Amino acid sequence: MKIGNIPQKISGFLKEVRTEMKKVNWPTRKETIKYTLIVVGFCVVTAAFLGGLDAFYQFLLNKFII
Repeated sequence: MKIGNIPQKISGFLKEVRTEMKKVNWPTRKETIKYTLIVVGFCVVTAAFLGGLDAFYQFLLNKFII
């Protein structure tokens, strides 16, 4: 690769990126909020489940082993 070709390659790459970004089907604001709330809700449920398991195992360890 020649050093003189680097600016041309970068320029070509950025033009291709711009072309591909125009093809992207971006979600609406309403869809983005809905999907974000779904992800946050799933994270809260998962955290509660894992926290419950942790508390249960801690109870078992304290009751029977310690």
